[in-house]
Amino acid sequence: MPRVTFREDRCKGCGHCITACPKNIISFSEKLNVKGYHPATITEEKMKECIGCASCAKMCPDLVITVER
Repeated sequence: MPRVTFREDRCKGCGHCITACPKNIISFSEKLNVKGYHPATITEEKMKECIGCASCAKMCPDLVITVER
């Protein structure tokens, strides 16, 4: 199962990763990060649906997403 990690402290909440995800499993967190943005995240339950395509990481302008296969 792929593992997706977000550096939530650096995320500016642009949403590019949410749009890029073919499985629609990425969403904005309800909490704010240190910069005052709602960072993108994936719940543990949704992580099971991840196919490891890394589209989210490719679209992130701030390189806050890591995908491990």
